[in-house]
Amino acid sequence: MSWIFIAIAGLLEIGVVISLKYAEGFSRIKPTLAFICFMLLSLFFLSLSLKEIPISIGYGIWTGIGAAGSVLTGMVLFKESKDMKRLFLVAGIIISIVGLKFVS
Repeated sequence: MSWIFIAIAGLLEIGVVISLKYAEGFSRIKPTLAFICFMLLSLFFLSLSLKEIPISIGYGIWTGIGAAGSVLTGMVLFKESKDMKRLFLVAGIIISIVGLKFVS
């Protein structure tokens, strides 16, 4: 169950970053409230996962899902560059996340 919790926490972390972008420096109330909700839920699920997963693995996976997901979301929602170098580096993050799962 801990691995499901860490996946949920990572996906919520993507929501944190997206809502942070839309909050425009916390000047917009709805995206700011979404940011707070996503952050609290993300940390809650991270804390549940860390009951069984070592913090070094759990935190790495959580930040990796958030980082890779944010880059990919930025490419889709915000029309950021889809340069092959960026895609290659995101693939490296994803491979690292999978590797951490297998070594734990």
